[in-house]
Amino acid sequence: MNLTRDDGIEPGTFIMDTSEHKEFRERMRLVLASFTQELPERISEIEALWDRLQTDWDIKALQELHRSVHNLVSNGRTFGYPELSSQARALERILKNLLREACITDVAQADGIWQQILELKRLSIEKEPVITSDMTVVADENAFLPDADGSNLIFVVEDDAEAAQELALQLRYYGYEVEVFNHLEKFHSAILHKPNAIILMDVEFPEDSLGGIHVMETIQRELPCPARVIFISVHDDMAFRLGAVRAGGVAYFTKPINSTELIDQLDLITASQIQEPFRVLIVDDSSTVLAYHTAILEQAEMIVKALPEPMRLLEVLSDFNPDIILMDLYMPECNGIELARVIRQMDGFLSTPIVYLSTENDFNTQPEAKSLSGDDFLVKPIDPAHLIAAITARVSRARSLRSLMIHDGLTGLLNHTAIKEELAREVGRSTRLNTPLSFAMVDIDFFKKVNDTYGHAAGDRVLKSLARLLKQRLRDTDIVGRYGGEEFAVIMNDTDATSAAKVIDEIRNVFSRLIHLSHDEEFSVNFSCGLADLAHFSDVATLSEAADKALYQAKQRGRNKVVVNVGD
Repeated sequence: MNLTRDDGIEPGTFIMDTSEHKEFRERMRLVLASFTQELPERISEIEALWDRLQTDWDIKALQELHRSVHNLVSNGRTFGYPELSSQARALERILKNLLREACITDVAQADGIWQQILELKRLSIEKEPVITSDMTVVADENAFLPDADGSNLIFVVEDDAEAAQELALQLRYYGYEVEVFNHLEKFHSAILHKPNAIILMDVEFPEDSLGGIHVMETIQRELPCPARVIFISVHDDMAFRLGAVRAGGVAYFTKPINSTELIDQLDLITASQIQEPFRVLIVDDSSTVLAYHTAILEQAEMIVKALPEPMRLLEVLSDFNPDIILMDLYMPECNGIELARVIRQMDGFLSTPIVYLSTENDFNTQPEAKSLSGDDFLVKPIDPAHLIAAITARVSRARSLRSLMIHDGLTGLLNHTAIKEELAREVGRSTRLNTPLSFAMVDIDFFKKVNDTYGHAAGDRVLKSLARLLKQRLRDTDIVGRYGGEEFAVIMNDTDATSAAKVIDEIRNVFSRLIHLSHDEEFSVNFSCGLADLAHFSDVATLSEAADKALYQAKQRGRNKVVVNVGD
């Protein structure tokens, strides 16, 4: 097969020749070759269906013929056969009208359809595929993904050595890696070697009242990408703030620094860099189309499940738990609209985005499809970058909306309902797999006194501090929620009570050393914890009750401790 380029670009000039890109291009080459190899059989199936209709008019056979021709419209253009695609489009329009009329009007019409099928056959044999660059090349696989390199590294640049070390200590409690610089020259050299570090920059230095701003102006010109810098200063006027913005500042804090608010800002910066890969379910009866779209989306570091048999949807859906579902509109056994309706009737998938990926360009059909359980309609063939961008936008929005529904507005942790659902789910999983699981109830000691003494705003900051500490000190597989008020719940998978108690006690010790600030007054807070595991309590109800009793015992024994309930 002679694969030629028509993009006008010299070979090897449009993409970095990395091993990943070589692998991707090889995958795409195999997909395109597979389509070319299968094309004669596809045309033969169309011929056979039309022959069948000549002797036995059958609406189901006509529907199958329409679907086969419809697939050639997008697939032909996608895989390098634009003339074939155009011819298939013309035939598809005729077949769609036949579906409405449910009969052949005259012999001439039948002969015309046969001549168009023969033309499809000729084009499939005589025409070589024309492979354009957008069929085999996707932009850098990281183009649509956040840059996570160096996301936890903080450079503290402050001439007051004692203040810098105290700030660094507080940041380390929250899991950040910190390097301290008391001189601008040393910092300047370091940031050029580690440009992805987040910078906490004091504005004033002994040698220059605007030294922090001036050095950042220079550095921003030297770095390939803008540095992320938070300025700190004793000044809170427009001139200083404007200078900080012009030097690339993303935030500005006045001294004394409220560490809780600073951590909030750092979390916002780093959170955008940490993102779970998108999970995409593609439903299409064409294995070639599935392979093509799978290669594109996997190149963009998405997790893809390809489903060629729509009737297997139910067994795949719950296990895979997709962020988005792409599906063809016309498939055997059921169409995309029917499939979407089934999905919308299932608990847990009511809000999952469903996007039709089809050659359907009938402007009457598209709104109908979207109004019947679908969310969007993408017309094939679709540019790879456009496909990735559309999925990214849909999934990001869906994740944001879901997050608002299941997360506590103050702490960002799972809310009461969501953490209870997770506990039931994880207890079921651990019971099924016979693996350990521990459940902890955490309660801030004398929290009412904190609110009464320092105000509710300070109390909210304490809650957020504990929430953040729990998330950063626990594993990604552990699940944390706000149970209510000053009470938190922690689910620790694959962990027995003894190991869980050790981890929680370490967090308790760190939390007691955190410094909180309210109107220039510093204070510290403790928490108590009750813990139980599945080895001693075998279901959700008894496990929750046991952890709650242990928490009560911790309070009774003087607070600021972890108590494990192992039953009688």
